[in-house]
Amino acid sequence: MTRARQPDETGYEERDGVRVHWERHGEGEPALFLLPTWTIIHSRFWKGQIPYFADRQTVITFDGRGNGRSDRPLNPAAYRDEEFVADALAVMDAASVERAVTVSLSKATVWNLMLATAEPARIAGAVFLGPLFPVAPFPDFMHLPFDEELPPDLDGYAFNRSLWLRDFPGFVDWYARMNLPEPHSSKQLEDYAEWALATTPETMVATWSEPMAGAASVADALSGLIELIRPLAQQVRCQSLVICGENDLLCPPHYAQALADETGGRLILMQDTGHVACCRKPVAVNLAVRDFVEEVAGLSPRDPNVHRSRDGGRPRALFVSSPIGLGHVQRDVAIAREMRTLVPELQIDWLAQDPVTRVLEAEGEHIHPASRRLANESTHLESESGDHDLHVFHAYRRMDEILVANFMVFHDVVESECYDLWIADEGWEIDHFLHEHPDLKRAPFAWLTDFVGWLPMDDADERERYLCADYNDEMVEHVREHPQVRDCALFIGEPDDIVGERLGPQLPPIREWAEQHFDFVGYVSGYDPEDLPDRDVLRSALGYRDDEQVCIVSAGGSGVGDALLRKAIAAYPEARERVPDLRMVLIAGPRIDRSSLPGEHGLEVLPYVHNLYRQLAVCDLALSHGGLSTTMELTAAKRPFLYFPLKHHCEQSIHVRHRLERYGAGRRMDFDRATPDAIAAAIAMEIGREPEYRRVDTGGARRAAERIAELL
Repeated sequence: MTRARQPDETGYEERDGVRVHWERHGEGEPALFLLPTWTIIHSRFWKGQIPYFADRQTVITFDGRGNGRSDRPLNPAAYRDEEFVADALAVMDAASVERAVTVSLSKATVWNLMLATAEPARIAGAVFLGPLFPVAPFPDFMHLPFDEELPPDLDGYAFNRSLWLRDFPGFVDWYARMNLPEPHSSKQLEDYAEWALATTPETMVATWSEPMAGAASVADALSGLIELIRPLAQQVRCQSLVICGENDLLCPPHYAQALADETGGRLILMQDTGHVACCRKPVAVNLAVRDFVEEVAGLSPRDPNVHRSRDGGRPRALFVSSPIGLGHVQRDVAIAREMRTLVPELQIDWLAQDPVTRVLEAEGEHIHPASRRLANESTHLESESGDHDLHVFHAYRRMDEILVANFMVFHDVVESECYDLWIADEGWEIDHFLHEHPDLKRAPFAWLTDFVGWLPMDDADERERYLCADYNDEMVEHVREHPQVRDCALFIGEPDDIVGERLGPQLPPIREWAEQHFDFVGYVSGYDPEDLPDRDVLRSALGYRDDEQVCIVSAGGSGVGDALLRKAIAAYPEARERVPDLRMVLIAGPRIDRSSLPGEHGLEVLPYVHNLYRQLAVCDLALSHGGLSTTMELTAAKRPFLYFPLKHHCEQSIHVRHRLERYGAGRRMDFDRATPDAIAAAIAMEIGREPEYRRVDTGGARRAAERIAELL
């Protein structure tokens, strides 16, 4: 799993034979110290916060003893509150942090209070999330005995020694759901279970052995705890902020209210939120903590109306183009070009990352400087891919921290600068978090996509089928509950391009739902074939002779196409035997090192080629994976092609395949079954053929531009 940001420094601090692992990210004051919480999870639970704040200041974290990359002592004395506080101070020293704003979750409330009162010169401010400040009444499950043997048929789980030792995975599953009661929390629940199962039940017993000494139940222990920590709260002199979810089942809102009252801090109650707000509502937490840190630093409060007026009246649009491949940006540039004919004075800034920026730079477009802060999504997908295999749905789910980080970049840009229009072409994070936080919308928003609905693959298990439906259900809920977020939603295609599947067992058919919520603009290509020079003229200009048959093999804009290039190289010798005048040109694209590919006499390997559609328009045959843009460009140019959908890529294997079959375009081949001999035979059969595809409407860019321009 690719992290949105790697640490700038890591290390271990050892005290009394126990090592704790720490990380430092970024530079700048005041530092932000994200404390560990109870040993059941480690510091990765801060992944939604680290990238954002590390762009602004120093951020330090450490794995609390008992989990992560820290040691797991079994001596109960090693888990005393004083030990965690001493660890925290040792980490501050190791990371050269003299003064910090501390942020705690749940059980770490105690350590945060101890730091604020014992080291007031080093703690500039304190933030408490889901604070464990246990004032009665306590949740019912906390009244069950800790040390007694509970019956195996107990209805539910509890804080109980014998239960942990007997069925720790069962407890983890129950406890994760108590932490994350929000609907559509499957990814956060999976993360929580993974982090919790990185420790052991014996370790967990050790963490509670001393607090439970002499107490019959957790509720009894908490009754004693509050008498110890209430005086600490009353002694806090630094500024404080308390954040709690209204649906917190573990540390209910009255805990947070009591802590805010004792510290004199401000209280934020988050609607529809459970215990781990930093994971489930990372954007809201980030903004609340940011504002608090700026207040502690003495900065003026943010004025929501600042930067909301333009100089000279020139309209501005911010365009976010999906970095997955290069097809999105080709059509987005075409739409932008058409928008400028409709609104000549329009200024368009692009928030984009590699490889999209290469196209934009070649087109002379203006890339917003904040783009350099974006975490790279292509790198993540490449890390998730195998041998021509990319389970794009699961890869997308595991990209969650990158999506949070990139939305925060977008938010900072549109908060600090005035834009009259936001456009996102499959900028999934923009659409998702605007629906989760519609109050952040400050300008008309246009949403573009060429497929609707995650669909399980043929070999999917019940879990995958459930997850796909759950993600689709969340999207349906978002659009139903906040229809004001998308001022226009454009489908790049026609209604018949939508597959005949349902969004889920209890959800509407995809086409029916899409027709209710999208405008269909037809396909948008990066060019109009009728605008190209005569094929023979263009072919000559590109250096291709009349006496050769040109086969273009395109790997696309990411590194996922490497396996296809290698298979084409293996097929080349026999293909050349079958087609003596064959000229095969491999386009490695921007993210594959062409020197890493095996050499084959007579083959040409090119790096990124700008306006690749010119090459595709004159070739005698093309080989590609199943990406929509390349295959539709070939369809529009009426060129024969072989396409090899990436395994487990639901968009290529289901959505794109359906569209190509509707156009009668291309010859689909199974990558695993396509031996070099089979590919060579297919090349010989298809090359030079004059296909009869359904005509591709080329007016989509204009229609999309007209619809978007209405928002100005």
